[in-house]
Amino acid sequence: MNTSLKLLACCAVVLAGCATGSRSLPEFSTLSAQPGLRDPLVMLNGDRITTREQWEQQRRPELKAIFQHYMYGQIPAPVAMKATVKGVHRDFLDGKATLKIISLDAPNGGPSIDLLLVTPNNRPGPAPVFLAMNFCGNHALTADTRVPLTKGWLYNSCKGCTNNVATEAARGGQAQDWPLARLVERGYALASFCTTDIDSDRKEVSDGIYAWLAGDDAAKNNPTNRGSIAAWAWGYSRCVDYLVNDRDVDAKRIAAVGHSRNGKTALLAAAYDERIALSIPHQAGCGGTAPNRVSAALAAPQKNGRPTAETIKVINGNFPHWFNGEFKKYNDTTDKLPFDQHELVALCAPRPVLFSNAQDDQWANPSQQFEVLQAADPVYRFLGVEGLVAKQMPPHRQLVDSRLGYYIREGKHSMTADDWDMFMNFADRQFGARR
Repeated sequence: MNTSLKLLACCAVVLAGCATGSRSLPEFSTLSAQPGLRDPLVMLNGDRITTREQWEQQRRPELKAIFQHYMYGQIPAPVAMKATVKGVHRDFLDGKATLKIISLDAPNGGPSIDLLLVTPNNRPGPAPVFLAMNFCGNHALTADTRVPLTKGWLYNSCKGCTNNVATEAARGGQAQDWPLARLVERGYALASFCTTDIDSDRKEVSDGIYAWLAGDDAAKNNPTNRGSIAAWAWGYSRCVDYLVNDRDVDAKRIAAVGHSRNGKTALLAAAYDERIALSIPHQAGCGGTAPNRVSAALAAPQKNGRPTAETIKVINGNFPHWFNGEFKKYNDTTDKLPFDQHELVALCAPRPVLFSNAQDDQWANPSQQFEVLQAADPVYRFLGVEGLVAKQMPPHRQLVDSRLGYYIREGKHSMTADDWDMFMNFADRQFGARR
């Protein structure tokens, strides 16, 4: 079987698992307010889930339909990407690792994903892999000139980017935050791709997968209803399609990682793609790991006019392209949402999920993120596995490494090399790896 056919077979399996049927979900006008977090084991019609079969065959499909209808929009259907390995360099990191440069190309001029894969050379057998989406391009993770510069639109805040285009000065611009040598030393592989390969994260422009699906017809591609996070989740799964067929990667131990909006995406991707064995949404906050029902105290305007924690009204106003149009109906009535983010975590059950945060990043609502894990815990227990063992938020830098994990450190909104050490510690526990 050639590579494209193998990927198509994988896609078919995932698509079958995500099928939701023609469900009729309540309209906004018919929903009543519910201030607290819903019981994730109760169907929208009030029926309680009492068996694992009911969870798998009824509640999980219902939740998948709910999140796509009310919030993220439909995740684009899988397509068979043509995988081309453009370079294999076994001398990477002074011979400690192999660097692979891979191109994943959709048919008929569709999106092209540049996938960087670093695997350890001294590990017997395939390596567990962290799959992480980056903001500034693969070239920012290492100064090695064999990694091609990202060709798409990039944030000017990325080092070495001028007029939203990467220059040679951009190489290695974020290398200090991506400790590749430490990862391979610990026996892990890293796969990474850039947001812009899928969607360039501009509220006024849609130049990625949705433009392709619309045949470049602007009338069919409403920027405020396109759901960039759903598109990026599609990108994670297309990379997984490749990774499960790479002999240097352990297909059973793929961990999705992302920071901020990429963390929102990593959680969504894991919820819908069961080939992802572990999810680490780092400082993902509103629209990801924090509840939509922000507490009154945290939602109240402060002296600067902003709430302490981001609300869906704020995020929908600043980033209207991240979610679908339906989600915006609930800006001022979040209590009417017939779901909340603990149920997205529940879709990952019984697989491990780690929420990680920073004390000074109150915008991401770290305290209520802990409540989200508490509310997802019953589903894990229902499925017969460990959930969240901690009864209260842990002290700084004390990792809760139960199946549902939590971590908070001092500092601000950022992803650092120290955070990666914590990611690996959590993965060690969940994957049974040795340190």
